[in-house]
Parts: sequence; structure tokens; C-alpha cells
Amino acid sequence: MALETFLSLIVFAFVTSVTPGPNNMMLFASGVNFGIRRTVPHMVGIGVGFFSLLLGVGFGLGALLETSPVLYTALKFAGATYLLFIAWKIGSSRALPDGRVGASPMTLMQAAGFQWVNPKAWVMAVTAMAVYTNPDNHTFTVLLVGLAFTLTNFPSVSIWAGFGSALRSWLSDPVRLKWFNITMAVLLVLSLWPMLR
Repeated sequence: MALETFLSLIVFAFVTSVTPGPNNMMLFASGVNFGIRRTVPHMVGIGVGFFSLLLGVGFGLGALLETSPVLYTALKFAGATYLLFIAWKIGSSRALPDGRVGASPMTLMQAAGFQWVNPKAWVMAVTAMAVYTNPDNHTFTVLLVGLAFTLTNFPSVSIWAGFGSALRSWLSDPVRLKWFNITMAVLLVLSLWPMLR
């Protein structure tokens, strides 16, 4: 892969990772509700899960989904259902957790697993593999795509979680927090629309 192509891939990876979508909406809400430190496993889980999804798509799952539209549609709707559940949990939250209540941030494994049903993640992975891999050097270019997303993922998701964490004290007011969580839940649901069309 030429250096210019790899730099283009880095830009693509960063832009698609930092733009609003289900992961970033959940990280923003998690930063507000749990703080940056307790959100780190969620952030790492996104990177781990997306890297594994990229490898899966690069080494054959993308072709399987292209030949089985029913499977792809089922995957999209499973992801949408899970996102609606997460949106409901965010929207119904009314107090900042103090570490002693039952609420908890998404774990590394939950966040990693979510990537496999996240419609935006699938679109990103399939697009990246279709555009940036080379059939003549397939394994190497699949790994380069994975590297590009690994390099850009953590800085991208940190922006959202950090911004949420910065608003934590301002949103300690229960009324503000209530409306913030409802707004985030609505935005999370709206982030599904472009991917489910």
C-alpha cells in the first residue's frame, strides 16, 4: 500500500470513528454518567471489538453478508433492537451513579460484543475493506486497515467520553441530567436511521 493511500486510510478511519454514531453517543452519555475513568473499559472494548470485526470482514464475513441479504438484514435489526434497549436505559437514568448504586458503565466485553451488532461499525468495516484492501496482498492490507483504525480509534472515542466527563459537574443537577439523558437517548435512536434505510 502506497504511503498516500495509507494516509488517506488514516483520515477515513479517524473521520468515520469520530463522527456521531451509536458508540460515540453511548460514550458521551457514559462520560457524563460515570466519568472518564469508569468509561475506559467501554472505550477499549470498542477498539478491541471493532478490530476483531475488521478482521472478520476482511477474511470472509463481508463476502458472506453480500451473498446473504437476509443475514445482513437480521444483523441490522438485532443491532437496532439492542440500541433501542440501550437508549431506553440512558433515557430513563435520572441520577449520576455514585459507585454504590446498581447502574454501571458498559464493560470491555459488552462494548466489544456490541461492535458485532452495531450497524455503523459494519458499514465502516465493509467500506474500509472494499476500498483499501488489495487482492494481490490481501492479508497484509487487511492488517493495515486494522492498524489504521487501531491508531485512530482511541483518540476518537476519547473525545466523546472526555467531553461527556467534562459536563459531569454541570449535569449533576437532576433536571439537567434528566433532559440530557433523554436527549442522548433520542440522538442514539436517530443515529440508527441512516443505517437502517
